[in-house]
Amino acid sequence: MQIIRETTEFVSPGETAVSIGKFDGVHLGHRRLLEELLDQKEKGLLAAVFTFDPYPEVFFGFGSKQILTTREEKEMIFEKMGIDILVEFPFNAKSAATPSREFVSNFLCKQMRARFIAAGPDLSFGDHGSGNFALLEEMAPEYGFKAKKIEKIVMDEHIVSSTLIRRLIDTGEVTTAARYLGEPYMIRGRIVHGKALGRRIGIPTLNQTPPEDKLLPPFGVYYSDVLIGGRKYCGMTNIGVKPTVSDEKRVTVETFLYDFKGDIYGETATVQLLTHRRPEMKFSSVEELKATMEHDIQAGREYHGI
Repeated sequence: MQIIRETTEFVSPGETAVSIGKFDGVHLGHRRLLEELLDQKEKGLLAAVFTFDPYPEVFFGFGSKQILTTREEKEMIFEKMGIDILVEFPFNAKSAATPSREFVSNFLCKQMRARFIAAGPDLSFGDHGSGNFALLEEMAPEYGFKAKKIEKIVMDEHIVSSTLIRRLIDTGEVTTAARYLGEPYMIRGRIVHGKALGRRIGIPTLNQTPPEDKLLPPFGVYYSDVLIGGRKYCGMTNIGVKPTVSDEKRVTVETFLYDFKGDIYGETATVQLLTHRRPEMKFSSVEELKATMEHDIQAGREYHGI
């Protein structure tokens, strides 16, 4: 997958099927859009995603800075799905002021070489968000592309949206969130050295420091799947500040892998949160912490069926 970032001066290597948006969370609604692009590959078009960095809401200061899907996570999802080109368009005062018609004619048609554009009904782009799907339909005949509106997905009487996913993650409902995402909510990052307390008490963990802008569920213990180097492991993940052993208030993600032995420091792990086990707790002693963790591990073996 070709990634274009930190420049507004680029030209696609071929004609494209494009979708525009933030794609925060990459939920089932987004995946329906992306499937439309992938279908166009059979017609010789490159599947291309046009997104923004930072998000317009973050740039203008009226949206949450906490994101569901980091840049690295998004890139991994898009590449896995088969997207050919990802544009991480620099969003700044100058690019934000681009007239909507110029945005279509210059960036989408001239530079992206778009021949097919899939968009949701709430699409907005260009100066003050004045561009919308109606404008794409109006300009399509003149510029030689097809515009297709993709309606939102409704499940369980809910419109599948990033707002819905955000609410579920905020309340720790990771199992329900996975249904609307199409896969478990993930936390992806390098494995770093911790303070080795887990190793000292016989329950070694792999440690990650989540990005500050990554939206995390409530602090606590979750059962998880962990992807490392093309392999999947069953795990138990604690998200929080480890109040029993630390006063630092530094948020970490620590995962115990059942029956795992090996040195994986420096590698990248994708932790997929499957279900919530219990909230993070401050215990009276390390011994009490260990006893509770051992109980959690046994219950986790039953949950994972191992």
